[in-house]
Amino acid sequence: MEHIAHLKKDTKLALLVAEPYTDLRIQKNVPLALMASIMSQQLSTKVADIIHKRFLALYNGKEPSLQDILDTPFDKLRSIGLSNAKTNYVHNVARFFIEEKISNKKLHAMNNEEIIALLTKIKGVGRWTVEMLLMFTLGREDVLALDDLGIQQAMIKLYKLQKLDKKQLREKMIKISLKWSPYRTHACLYLWRWKDTK
Repeated sequence: MEHIAHLKKDTKLALLVAEPYTDLRIQKNVPLALMASIMSQQLSTKVADIIHKRFLALYNGKEPSLQDILDTPFDKLRSIGLSNAKTNYVHNVARFFIEEKISNKKLHAMNNEEIIALLTKIKGVGRWTVEMLLMFTLGREDVLALDDLGIQQAMIKLYKLQKLDKKQLREKMIKISLKWSPYRTHACLYLWRWKDTK
């Protein structure tokens, strides 16, 4: 695996790099993945799974079209356990993808920063959400989850970055991560796993 040899050049990260992860998969339904990410924010995995099952149950267990979601009354969508804000955000995603005519083909032709700039125009979608989408839905191998608390904590610990303010920390994280490129997603996966075992 090319990424293992490359990431091991960073002597600190090399301590965490072990057997490879499975290849990052590309999922077909990008807007639904984005909605699922919004629905699951600040929830445990177990609760998020329950809400996602209830969401699909609204459409007889099938993946709904964007128009189906827009046609679902606010209260009905909210009844699966979503807050008012999250219900609005789900509708915002559906509306944006329809109005902007965003296809998988269009997204795959764009680079990471272009996708972040495009999708963060949607009210309720922040940079972190799009970073997760790039990694786990679009299968991009070179994404640094800069706004992820777990990655920040892992890098602070591994690279001894304790005495930095927020701006300095972000700059240092970007600088360190440049040597991981083009496999920064894989580096993040190792950092998350390492943090979870500490």
